[in-house]
Amino acid sequence: MKRKFSDRANWRRILKKSYACIPMDEPHFRGFVTLYRIHELRDPLWKEYNGKRMCLADRGYLWMQHFPRGEHFVVTTMFDDKGQVVQWYIDICKIQGLTDQQVPWFDDLFLDIVVLPTGEKLLLDEDELEEALDEGQITPRDSAMAQRTANRLLDLINQNKFPYFDMSIQHRRSLLEKLGWEKGNG
Repeated sequence: MKRKFSDRANWRRILKKSYACIPMDEPHFRGFVTLYRIHELRDPLWKEYNGKRMCLADRGYLWMQHFPRGEHFVVTTMFDDKGQVVQWYIDICKIQGLTDQQVPWFDDLFLDIVVLPTGEKLLLDEDELEEALDEGQITPRDSAMAQRTANRLLDLINQNKFPYFDMSIQHRRSLLEKLGWEKGNG
């Protein structure tokens, strides 16, 4: 199991970035929201889904992560340099935590859901979950919880009841304003 940190301190591709972590306690969201703006990088990050190549990280891109308290998932919304959503990436995790420096982290349980702005949904890395179970990296209980969580989230997404799509758009607007990060500042 791999521990992933929201500040991506070891991401060698990135040369210059801005990072912020905002604790939130609102009726519709309790947890942490992090913002990671890319200013300079060695080379853009590209990913291919079903034959379509997409840029996920480049100069001016903003990655926003929602760490909902008490949940077994983290939602990353990737925005391009024009503020348009590139994709929502949902990591299924065992637990979430906070470093002494107030950096949110999660222990990744391999299973991921990608949702594209077109509405296309992809469940990724089922093979990695199976392999981790076979190799004893995770327990059968962890595997079952990861599958349950992914199925629950996919059901919510299919019923248009997954709140993080609209929430990410609203939080991007309000948090960029709050931080003074509008166009190019941070």
